[in-house]
Amino acid sequence: MFTGIIQSVGKIVSKQQNQGDFHFVIQTNFKKVSDITVGDSIACNGVCLTVTELDGDKISVDVSLETLSKTQVGQWQVGSKINLEKSLSLQDKLGGHMVSGHIDAVAECVGIETSARSTIYQFKVPQELDKYIVKKGSVALNGVSLTVNEIDESVLSVNLIPHTLQQTNLGLLKLNDEVNLEIDTIARYVEKMVNPV
Repeated sequence: MFTGIIQSVGKIVSKQQNQGDFHFVIQTNFKKVSDITVGDSIACNGVCLTVTELDGDKISVDVSLETLSKTQVGQWQVGSKINLEKSLSLQDKLGGHMVSGHIDAVAECVGIETSARSTIYQFKVPQELDKYIVKKGSVALNGVSLTVNEIDESVLSVNLIPHTLQQTNLGLLKLNDEVNLEIDTIARYVEKMVNPV
């Protein structure tokens, strides 16, 4: 479980393909790495991945075909910057919202406009996920916990303040770039209760 509050922007230093899967080495840039062990979960651009090796401030992760099919991880290249968050512990603050690291879909950036010192980004989301996204509700984009400004015809907008633009990789986004989208976990449970199968 994660909060969507990014702790570091890491960098891909190695990408290897193995029978369709990918193995990545990531320079983490965490302020503290001594609390990371092999087997830990780290959210990488919002994707919950397992640490398979440690080398100083570098971690290795393996990415399955299933994960590749649901995320934009396959687009990572050596030098790509990715948002990182260690898994939540019981004494941590829940500063964002409950984020599972299980990506629902990829969303495409379809609009960027300046609003005073902030930037408004618009993302096209799959139509089947539209019902889970509500105005002033929460979403995670590349692992960042964000409040939805608007949702209209499967296009959601979010306002990014200067701090978020500087401390995450969202400030690097350009039109047509893709991000990993996770809807609010609570929305899934509400639908299950309202529409039991």
